[in-house]
Amino acid sequence: MSDFIYLASQSPRRSQLLTQLGVKYVLLLPDANEDAEAMEAVLPNEAPQKYVQRVTDLKWLAAHHRRELRNLPPAPILCSDTTVALGRKIFGKPESFDDAAHMIKALSGQTHRVLTAISLGHSNQPVRACSISLVTFASLSDQEITSYIETGESMGKAGAYAVQGLAAAFISRISGSYSGIMGLPLFETAQALRSLK
Repeated sequence: MSDFIYLASQSPRRSQLLTQLGVKYVLLLPDANEDAEAMEAVLPNEAPQKYVQRVTDLKWLAAHHRRELRNLPPAPILCSDTTVALGRKIFGKPESFDDAAHMIKALSGQTHRVLTAISLGHSNQPVRACSISLVTFASLSDQEITSYIETGESMGKAGAYAVQGLAAAFISRISGSYSGIMGLPLFETAQALRSLK
């Protein structure tokens, strides 16, 4: 067993959460020619949990291939992906400010799910887990939505919001894993790390 893992994520939140667990890691980021966004395309009628685990597994396979191409020493690779779902509708990262506003408007006054999947392991089958949390938004006025979107915090975030940011003021209730909503469920990640030993 190596004394570190690779984290294949550009998310500063995932780095911060892994540090919180006391795990030594090295970033294994995509090359400029890798199309990470293409992996995140939703398949027709795909259920949110199947979607988020499939995307995470694709990221893990790409990271494994990247490690081999770069001739880096073997170590477990951790990948994660987060999505927001209202019923079966998947809310990914907004493509524009208008898209972000539509997402927040749809989530206003509703309870939605935040699903974060992980894949962790060596070249063989990775350990998988998925954290599912419930988040309830208060009813928001158009002005509150516009003001939030104008901060720019929505961009690059699944569901167009960050639980640890300004959007916390809209959240009346959370049931589940706060770290999972942030992007890396620490309980599931710690369990997966223990299972590798």
